[in-house]
Amino acid sequence: MAAAAAEEEYTVPLLKKQYYENCPGCKVDELKELKRGLPIREFLSIWTVVLCSVYRHFQIRDFKIAEKEEDIGYYAGYVGSSFMFGRALTSFFWGIVADRYGRKPVILLGTSSVVIFNTIFGLSLNFWMAVISRFMLGFLNGLLGPIKAYASEIFRNEHQALGLSTITTAWGIGLIIGPALGGFLAQPAEKYPALFSKDSLFGRFPYFLPSLAISLLAGGVTIASCWLPETLHTHKEKRAACDDSFDALETASGEQKKQAASLLRNWPLMSSIMVYCIFSLHDMAYTEIFSLWAVSPIKLGGLGYSTENVGEVLAVSGFGLLVFQLALYPYAERLLGPVMVCRIAGALSIPLLASYPFLSKLSGFSLSVLLNCASVLKNLLSVSIVTCLFMLQNSAVEQHQRGAANGIAMTAMSLFKAAGPAGGGSLFSWAETRQDAAFLPGNQMVFFVLNVVEAIGVLFTFKPFLALPRGRTATVQ
Repeated sequence: MAAAAAEEEYTVPLLKKQYYENCPGCKVDELKELKRGLPIREFLSIWTVVLCSVYRHFQIRDFKIAEKEEDIGYYAGYVGSSFMFGRALTSFFWGIVADRYGRKPVILLGTSSVVIFNTIFGLSLNFWMAVISRFMLGFLNGLLGPIKAYASEIFRNEHQALGLSTITTAWGIGLIIGPALGGFLAQPAEKYPALFSKDSLFGRFPYFLPSLAISLLAGGVTIASCWLPETLHTHKEKRAACDDSFDALETASGEQKKQAASLLRNWPLMSSIMVYCIFSLHDMAYTEIFSLWAVSPIKLGGLGYSTENVGEVLAVSGFGLLVFQLALYPYAERLLGPVMVCRIAGALSIPLLASYPFLSKLSGFSLSVLLNCASVLKNLLSVSIVTCLFMLQNSAVEQHQRGAANGIAMTAMSLFKAAGPAGGGSLFSWAETRQDAAFLPGNQMVFFVLNVVEAIGVLFTFKPFLALPRGRTATVQ
């Protein structure tokens, strides 16, 4: 009995997790052990990044670079693509910075860049100034990759699905609220002449008000982010000093270098990124096309909506997305697993999108109800897919590689998303010129092409295209 008690006294401390003093990652882990609540406030900073998608259709018109109504889609797409192209160039770099120096510095730089370049975007005097300001915003804003790693580290294990759905909810609602905000606040001198004079700054720059609103929000979040806890562990040197087994230390160091070198050969990671890129291309093209289609004239197959009407539809979609992702998605993911949720959401999106061209035949109350329902459902399905793929990517790598892994994902995704607005805008403008075509006339061709991309994405969620992390199949299927 004495021997057993002595053995228990000796072994229990070895099983207890050791926390290192002055290591921010250890402080977060220790806090997670004590605190079971959800640290939702830590994710507020990501909202500023995705709120930068200010509605651009009429801004392109005011630049007077488009000679015809049908050409606006081309130029609006180029403005959207410039942001993604800039982000594609630096996402991997910011991921490495986040792995080496911490998630928090990259977050602060990202939110600060929103303040500066989003303001410049609102003050753009011509088309190329708008393109350059959006490019620089993407170039300096590397927040989305590290924040995905941050989410998996700040939440307890049982809240991982909710943590990542918080990110995708913010991302999805940001893509919705950005254009909605533009719809409500753009051209204030025309909409609210009692408050804004045509000779004022907001009269001379009709799209500065929504940009300023986002920049002010970004400034507030930048200040608040100074108090965000860092999650990166910095105690590797201390561990080396305390470890008596030099052979074990050399082995661990060699394995770490080998893992870093083989990141691109990690097929579970790379296959989930591949699927992520396909759905990202679809989502970005859809986001661009939806706004262009909604405000296009009825004679060209559009809905003839005003910017205020579009803002109302997108606001309703944002509220529905928030409720679903925070209240219902974690249960769906726990019941079905991320892969099955991804497949079901992708499959349901296809018949939904096929119904869009026929909505233009409606009017009045019936159009408003059906359009809001379709928009809410489409955004729910899209964001659910992205959340599932985030989970697969983070589960495919260890903590010290998550920043770089998410940087690779953001680089590849940004390249595909850069093609989304330009391709979607060009496709939309081309489709408007073929109203009398025998095969899929007008906007029917637009939504058909979107469905083809969606179907390819669903196909790639099956073997042999998608590989699951080894040893975690049961938890992700």
